[in-house]
Amino acid sequence: MPKGRPNTMNNYGVLLNELGLDEAFITPLREKYLQPITALLYPDLGGDSLDSHKAFVVKYALHQDLDLSCHYDNAEVTLNVSLGKEFTEGNLYFGDFQQAPSPVPRYIEIEHVVSHGLLHRGGQMHGSLPITSGERWNLIVWMRSSAIRNQLCPMCNKKPQLVEAEGFGDGFTRSPEGDEPETVDLCSVL
Repeated sequence: MPKGRPNTMNNYGVLLNELGLDEAFITPLREKYLQPITALLYPDLGGDSLDSHKAFVVKYALHQDLDLSCHYDNAEVTLNVSLGKEFTEGNLYFGDFQQAPSPVPRYIEIEHVVSHGLLHRGGQMHGSLPITSGERWNLIVWMRSSAIRNQLCPMCNKKPQLVEAEGFGDGFTRSPEGDEPETVDLCSVL
């Protein structure tokens, strides 16, 4: 993925690990503050064992990315925080879960207020409606549990066939010592 592109659905923004913010900011945020909450809210998704993440900032602006189509995340639990700037419209919408879509999708719309964050299941279908003016920046943290992922890949819904990869990875493994591994395993389907 080219630098400056936080994921395959957003063209504008940055990966926080490229700025050196994973260990200094995102890991403590996940471990000390978010995991106690996710343990209570999402025990079935490994909320008490979220041991890796991918964090990035996305930007929505006129003549750039205005919205984000309906999708689910490569995460057990996602944090989405509206960082700000001034913008109009651009509400988030949430629908069914990836594993059990209904024949006629139903969505609820949520106003994304600057400085507010939303925690949601990564497998819940969601998107962002177009902004009509201004600029919106969002912090997205995809939190992952190797205990869940080693059983079933959330993207292909199969037992993962693991291959070595460099970097923080997609949450499939964690070293037994609890340290950051130099290489991690990824599902070969991804």
